[in-house]
Amino acid sequence: MTKDEEEEARKIKLKHYQEVCSINLDNYRLHETDHRLRLYIEDIISDVEAHNLYEILAVRRFFMLRDKYVWRPNKVKKFIVFYESLKFSGMKGRQCYKLTPVQVFQFASILGFYQWEEEGGKTVLRRLVRRAILFVPRKFSKTTSSSSLAVSELLFGDANAQAYTAANGYKQAQVCFKEISKIVKQLDPKRRTFKKTREHIEWRENKFGKESFVECLSGGADTKDGLNASLIIFDEYAAAKYVKDHSEGAELLQVLESSSGARDEYLTVIITTASRVVDGPFVLELDIAKKVLSGAYDDDTLFASIFMPDEWETDGDALGDPNVWKKCNPHIGITVKESFYRTMYRQAMRDPEKMLEFKTKLLNIFVSAGTKVWISQNLARSLADPGFDIDSLSGRPPTMVSLDLSVSDDLSAVNYMYYSKVLKKFYSWTDYYIPEKTLEEHPNAELYKYWISKGYLKVCPGAVIDDSMIVMDILNRNKKLWILQIGYDSYKSQEIVNSLGAAFACIGRNPEKVLKAVPQTFGAFTSPVETFEMAAKKKPAGIVLADNPITFWMFGNAYLEEDRMENKKPVKRKANSKIDGVIVNLMSMWLFNNYVW
Repeated sequence: MTKDEEEEARKIKLKHYQEVCSINLDNYRLHETDHRLRLYIEDIISDVEAHNLYEILAVRRFFMLRDKYVWRPNKVKKFIVFYESLKFSGMKGRQCYKLTPVQVFQFASILGFYQWEEEGGKTVLRRLVRRAILFVPRKFSKTTSSSSLAVSELLFGDANAQAYTAANGYKQAQVCFKEISKIVKQLDPKRRTFKKTREHIEWRENKFGKESFVECLSGGADTKDGLNASLIIFDEYAAAKYVKDHSEGAELLQVLESSSGARDEYLTVIITTASRVVDGPFVLELDIAKKVLSGAYDDDTLFASIFMPDEWETDGDALGDPNVWKKCNPHIGITVKESFYRTMYRQAMRDPEKMLEFKTKLLNIFVSAGTKVWISQNLARSLADPGFDIDSLSGRPPTMVSLDLSVSDDLSAVNYMYYSKVLKKFYSWTDYYIPEKTLEEHPNAELYKYWISKGYLKVCPGAVIDDSMIVMDILNRNKKLWILQIGYDSYKSQEIVNSLGAAFACIGRNPEKVLKAVPQTFGAFTSPVETFEMAAKKKPAGIVLADNPITFWMFGNAYLEEDRMENKKPVKRKANSKIDGVIVNLMSMWLFNNYVW
């Protein structure tokens, strides 16, 4: 991060902090809910440097929602009384704990907001938040405290409530479930009310008509049929990986969430710490959550609590600053000692492997090990201009187009790149396509649907990529752009190349001059890699990207590999990663570098 970028980021944080400071807290009668709610907010107001941008944004958003929706303090108060009556695991045995101010804020934000909904010809109040992300470091007590939600659902939820503790693996899923099981044992020591197994707790036959249960599930198990989830607690989702375009964790979460449609007030709670899985499904969830907090995306049903360093504090001396540690974990001095952080940091300074662990688990920073970073997601995102719209151009600038089409049923990419002689910059726009059929079964279906709703991803009817749709898009763009050449991979693009050749011949262009096979070798990619990197990293940047999160994600999935001749080409971090958007950008660069003007 450059000094200018850091200064700009600090200005943004200060702006939002001042917005929070300008709020008249007395108007919201926070003490009527719990005095700790005001304590937490006053703590943020008293010291901007002790809290990160997203913590400040969460508080700002809290008051925006207070102005917009119904606030029910009694719902929060009842839960707090219930929580503080339970006995949780501790070093001195099982005992009751008081919620900390930050925990009061988290639970209040999840449970306190309600909205009016139409139902059967009348309006009813329903809880607003349906999805909560608690992105906090290790030793925050996130799993233990979240277990209280499952116990509450078992006791006070729908008569047939179904609460699930889930994780990528069985052992992790059991952590939360075992805590729930021990709490239930405390409430029902003689097992007169509940039946328990290693993976299931349910009501015995009772006069209340309760059929609720809590169950433990993990990714990779048999297909989960017949579910009707009312509460989902997914633990350590950041560790979910893609293997051959498939994530068992993401698939499990999708199955559980899709089963909640009949519930009036379903809730998904994702509790996780950062990991070394930089291309997993949670990274995208986190990016969406950040955009919701900043106001870039509109989703009032999502609550996000994000604890991590500010973006200018993710490396260097800042890693050893106790103030940064407390910014990442407000429970230092409560659930974990500062001396533990100090010891772990000293060890990390001597051992690169321990530094990776220190960053991910104690500072909540995603870190990729064993690969050389090229263009990071953050760098790619910094190159974006939200005002750049290729369909609003005039003057038909000379443009290169490149295709990377899926050989199966997944994402395909088409890049349009032109160079502005006036501004001395490349401008790059990438369209992404996916077959409609893929959305029915793909583990990333919900994310893809979200991208589609925002216009980032185009849907092709049927089960495969529709070449005719892409051809028409390119021809329509040619009305705004002067397409010089169209680059393609000769090994997997022949059908669309034939279609494009015929289409351009019909408008008087020579297909042999327009269509150009781009070699996919390391030697061919070296020059465009260097050109793109120079443009991306110089100040000011020499390339502008369209504001599309798919592109940023794909750059984060790529790292540079060199052959013995020191030729370079980006490759996937993992076999199942997607880097199509990266490849088409470089193919367009290759076309510019090799075009005979």
